[in-house]
Amino acid sequence: MLQQIKSYLNFLYHSKNEHGVHSPFVFKLVTKCFYDKQNYPEYSILKSYLNTLLQNKNTIEVTDFGAGSRVFKSNTRQIAKIAKTAGITPKRAELLFRIVRYFQPENILEIGTSLGLATSALALGNPDAKITTLEGCQNTLNQCQSQLQKFNINNVNCVNTEFSSFLKNLQPSTYNLQLIYFDGNHSKAATLNYFELLLPTVTNETVWIFDDIHWSAEMEEAWEIIKNHPKVTVTIDTFQWGLVFFRAEQEKEHFVIRV
Repeated sequence: MLQQIKSYLNFLYHSKNEHGVHSPFVFKLVTKCFYDKQNYPEYSILKSYLNTLLQNKNTIEVTDFGAGSRVFKSNTRQIAKIAKTAGITPKRAELLFRIVRYFQPENILEIGTSLGLATSALALGNPDAKITTLEGCQNTLNQCQSQLQKFNINNVNCVNTEFSSFLKNLQPSTYNLQLIYFDGNHSKAATLNYFELLLPTVTNETVWIFDDIHWSAEMEEAWEIIKNHPKVTVTIDTFQWGLVFFRAEQEKEHFVIRV
């Protein structure tokens, strides 16, 4: 916890808003997407999706393949508590929706489904997109599928799999991924492994979003390695997320943006 507080204070010290951004590409993204104040009707769907989970007092047995939980001491977990503590926040869900709406990716991969809060934001951002979401725990994935059906979200393919196994067998030509949301295993080794496995899929228009880049000192180390990779040109640190771009026409530059 102390490490996260120090990281956040450091973030606040270095972060800027649109007035500190001189890249036209990033300036447009910040002003037209990050700071878009329009009240989209999809926000009410995202809110309802979350509220139905928060009202669900049933429990499930969770198989955790990631870095573990700082909240739960048992694998028997109440759905409402998972939604409250482990899911994406309403503000972040709305931002994720806007990012997808802004870039309009046709094919999206989500690594780490959980109860589908982020999944629903990805799906609503572009209803015509094909979304593949990966989850290691079948019981958790079942809850997500039930929720998606309840809200008539039909453009998501839910896959129960171990992440590395799936990514090793991924055919770039088959999936043609434009956006990837990494929220599966918050460890340095796993994050860098997924990064390397998915590099063959990148194009000039690819958008990658890494969740919890300041979750631990290890995750911050992973983020620094990703930022400095020769294929990466632009990164944006929003504290919770790290956005990565591979645009050949951009000078290599790193931004720290308050959202």
